[in-house]
Amino acid sequence: MKRYGIIMAGGSGTRFWPLSRKCLPKQFLNLTGRDKLVNETMDRLIPVIRREDMFVVTNAAYAELTLATAAGRLRPDHILAEPAARNTAACIGYAATEILQKYGDGVMGIFASDHYIRDEAGFRGVLEQAVREAERTDALVTIGIKPRFPATGYGYIRRKDRDSSVVAEFVEKPDLETAQAYLESGAYLWNSGMFVWKASVIMEQFRRLLPDIYDCLQEIGQAMGTEREQETIARVYPQIPKISVDYGIMERADNVIVLEGDFGWNDVGSLDALETLYAPDGNGNTLHGEVLALDTRNCIGYAGKKLIALDGVENLIVVETEDVVLVCDRSRAQDVKKIVDTLEAEGKERYL
Repeated sequence: MKRYGIIMAGGSGTRFWPLSRKCLPKQFLNLTGRDKLVNETMDRLIPVIRREDMFVVTNAAYAELTLATAAGRLRPDHILAEPAARNTAACIGYAATEILQKYGDGVMGIFASDHYIRDEAGFRGVLEQAVREAERTDALVTIGIKPRFPATGYGYIRRKDRDSSVVAEFVEKPDLETAQAYLESGAYLWNSGMFVWKASVIMEQFRRLLPDIYDCLQEIGQAMGTEREQETIARVYPQIPKISVDYGIMERADNVIVLEGDFGWNDVGSLDALETLYAPDGNGNTLHGEVLALDTRNCIGYAGKKLIALDGVENLIVVETEDVVLVCDRSRAQDVKKIVDTLEAEGKERYL
């Protein structure tokens, strides 16, 4: 059975501002020093999934940027441009429709374009298991991450018991006390947002659980390969209801299994994730670029072209770019999005 890799690359990365901007969101940044995150995502799938069978679904505004960034890694016709952002259910349904209409059924692996994985060989081992399970059965397979600390920034997957692959429920981001209980139980995994299933199987779930989206996808599918394709996508896609695949399908389906992974995963969801990408110094500081830290502990300093000098401070995030300096407490890293929302409300688009 054919294997397809679907990379979701339409997000704007607002919690990673000011490094991530509307014109150059996080997935197109080189944060590791090796390559752009979207390229690293594609590269780590090989050889489980062939390069020629990879697709990137992105906002239409990023289609040309995606092609330029991929630099020969991706067929131009494998860039699926969304005319409007409609959340992950629409994104995944669009890719499944494209595959079924033009290439034939197969196993789809769904991956975010902007995650970091330290142990790529370990990841590929778990991915191969997931693909084989999806080939063998009609299960919806997700990869859960073994929790290393009581994270409050991730959703969780509860297994029926700590040694089971059967999913009991998906749970929202917890408070610290609840996260600690999850960690101690051993039955919970972090929800990585990585999924593996047959294209035909997920389409059947759309038909059964999200019929409004299914009807839109059917209309788009009937136009694929005709002169009406682009017009139909432009007209129908913005009408698709906004819902995540987690809410719309995974939490309601009865054939979901989870495979545990422990390969140094991080969703790079906010600026405090920089400590995963760069080794901290002896005082717990994560420093990138020209940063001088005196009597400073547990800080993150990311310098662009200017020197950042820190003296006698703790638990701060300081990021300098050409036009913005951000300073915030590390405990408020998730609140950076509020700054972006405020700038947008005040019409200060030049900083976004």
